[in-house]
Amino acid sequence: MTDKTATLSVNGKTIELPVYSGTEGPDVIDVRGLVAEGVFTYDPGFVSTASCESKITYIDGGKGILLHRGYPIEQLAEKSTYLETCYLLLHGELPTPEQYTEFENTIKNHTMVHEQLLKFYTGFRRDAHPMAIMVGVVGALSAFYHDHIDISNPEDREITAHRLIAKIPTMAAMCYKYSVGQPFMYPRKDLDYASNFLYMMFGTPTEEYKPNPILARAMDKIFILHADHEQNASTSTVRLAGSSGANPFACIASGIAALWGPAHGGANEAVLNMLNEIGSEDRIPEFIKRAKDKNDPFRLMGFGHRVYKNFDPRAKVMKQTCDEVLSELGLEDSPLFRIARKLEQIALEDPYFVEKKLYPNVDFYSGIILQAIGIPVSMFTVIFALARTIGWYSHWNEMISGSYRIGRPRQLYTGEHKRDYPKA
Repeated sequence: MTDKTATLSVNGKTIELPVYSGTEGPDVIDVRGLVAEGVFTYDPGFVSTASCESKITYIDGGKGILLHRGYPIEQLAEKSTYLETCYLLLHGELPTPEQYTEFENTIKNHTMVHEQLLKFYTGFRRDAHPMAIMVGVVGALSAFYHDHIDISNPEDREITAHRLIAKIPTMAAMCYKYSVGQPFMYPRKDLDYASNFLYMMFGTPTEEYKPNPILARAMDKIFILHADHEQNASTSTVRLAGSSGANPFACIASGIAALWGPAHGGANEAVLNMLNEIGSEDRIPEFIKRAKDKNDPFRLMGFGHRVYKNFDPRAKVMKQTCDEVLSELGLEDSPLFRIARKLEQIALEDPYFVEKKLYPNVDFYSGIILQAIGIPVSMFTVIFALARTIGWYSHWNEMISGSYRIGRPRQLYTGEHKRDYPKA
């Protein structure tokens, strides 16, 4: 990969380390040999450590670039569909028309879940958080579909991928239906992926439900924009769990658990909570002043991004989609969305926010869209998990398909020295 080396001096000893160059991004210093020299690196959060080699997704936060298998996210959101993006992430190339038709039909044939799984839902309280239910029922899939979980068998891995892509929307919609006391809606093969999800969410047996094509396309774009985001906390969790040889359903459940954390998957929920806290346009100046005060713990949610130091490339797509959804539903002048519009304008024009590059990110717009569609805030992270399942699985599959070792991070021990147990 390279003939470059880096030199490290430790305790008067010089150690040479190989330096690798990827297709994109900065060079990487291979520190694996340090253990043999009696030292290892200290990197809390692994923010400066590449834990793996991957060909799936590339991010350049400084330039606002997000590529899936080399394709810019903006182009995929505009021209592709979520299922086509799933195929791309899983297989590395876009499908031919024939391959896409076969893939779509396969997914539709797997959308039903085992009838016995429905009894798992009744074991939860009606007010249980949907993410708690998702962690449980997704992990339980290995008890129902254990016929194809030989991780060393490529065919088994592909069948499991199809099952997860197909069944997660069904299971997510069931979480919502259970929480509101409505009957589960079985999936329909005549609907596309996003329309079928909306049908299972909002349809009832008592009347015909026709998914709005504009809302369905908005959902599909939300799925695409959240499909993968490189080695984030939940993806790294899936890889770490998978490195032990755990079955793929258990690994995806671990990703859902990691995503549940408010610092990871709860950002769009935090946006809606913030808008509700502000309450009216009259109070916006008060909260803007607080956001600028470094001594005030209040922060504007949905602005800026830990990875993207310029702009979030997904946000541009979401902004246009947000405008389309609000227009379609006649919600442009509702109080909540007027607050959002005013905050958006300030963030794009106020010198403080422009200088610090605190632009609206994908979570700002996706939260508004989901709220407008009628999806409750408690389901926002479930939608995220639904979309991200393909990313998690693609990374897991990439790891299992190649050579890997069980994950075993080191630590900087700062506890007591060895001491003897006191005698009685």
